[in-house]
Amino acid sequence: MKKTLYIEKSTARERSGNWTENLDLDGVERIVVGIGPGSFAGIRSAIAFARGYALGSGCEVLGIPSACALAHESEARAVVGDARRGLFWIALFDGFRLVCDIFQVTREELDKRVPRGVKVITPDTERIDGVLKEVFAENYIGGGVVDAKGLERFAAANPSILRENPLPIYLNPAVRD
Repeated sequence: MKKTLYIEKSTARERSGNWTENLDLDGVERIVVGIGPGSFAGIRSAIAFARGYALGSGCEVLGIPSACALAHESEARAVVGDARRGLFWIALFDGFRLVCDIFQVTREELDKRVPRGVKVITPDTERIDGVLKEVFAENYIGGGVVDAKGLERFAAANPSILRENPLPIYLNPAVRD
């Protein structure tokens, strides 16, 4: 079995500090990195680190959507995040299967795009907790932490989610002046 390093830096909590100083890189043959959605800078730095390390070591680099860390093996879930500019992103899961590509909606569309009865969780409680409580009531189960262990759990259950040549998930085009 390949020694694999999982890196997830899409949220502010996971970006803090010098995150590369405690990495055990000895014998790493594969790096799996969270590709978002989330913090542009965190995701880009994690992918850049993985690719840079791979250039010198020859290890494989794969990507996985960061929202996978909040999927649950035995239930359908919607992971809903703050896409900013009045929009929300949604990742729909049936256990450890991403049902469709991650997409974004307005506040008015939230309850129409998440199937009835599906539990809703967010990595963005500070910004959208109140909205999700209001829209989803008892189906909203609160906040969750997107972390490397969650990505590892999902990838072990569904390795087909892993993508070569990882690129960040961009929900909006770049802002140009």
